[in-house]
Amino acid sequence: MPTTPLPAKTNSPATNGFQAHGVTELLRAWGSGDAGASEELVPLVYSELRRQARRALRREGEGHTLQATALVHEAWLRLDGQHDARWESRSQFLAVAAQMMRRVLVDHARTRRALKRGGGETQVTLGDAINAVAPSDSVDVLALDDALARLAIMDPRKARLVELRYFAGLSIPEAAAALGVSLATVGREWMVARMWLRRELEA
Repeated sequence: MPTTPLPAKTNSPATNGFQAHGVTELLRAWGSGDAGASEELVPLVYSELRRQARRALRREGEGHTLQATALVHEAWLRLDGQHDARWESRSQFLAVAAQMMRRVLVDHARTRRALKRGGGETQVTLGDAINAVAPSDSVDVLALDDALARLAIMDPRKARLVELRYFAGLSIPEAAAALGVSLATVGREWMVARMWLRRELEA
């Protein structure tokens, strides 16, 4: 897919229409290498990606240096690099965007740790997204990433659910749509996943 730079800011009314008809078709065309589709897609997805980025960054502790715009742009570049991706729907796109934002945040945390003498931790607040520990508690973002990697080996869908809720900030209904399962299923799996995370992160 050709690389299409995201705008720094857009006031187009289309930015509020991420759920509008035609997005799925544009995603599929983009995946096929249609440069025109990529250009049309940008104003439709940019605002939603910024909302996801802001939600993810709000859960980081004090002192983080990555801004929402930078997170969006880095995630977009990684999305654009998915040359073999078969975009099928808005929900699938959001799920992959969550994965890209997770990788950007983790890579950023690793870089910061490497630059800090003594390897200081990069803290994030789980807050309402995980609800596994008290909102005031923090964990190392790299420890969270490692825990999710272990969860993915045991139960990939639960790991994806946490990824969608934490890194993309999706609601329960949005996560259910992205995963293609019922609200009841997401509710049950969310409860189990956050209990497992609480045990892992407090160990």
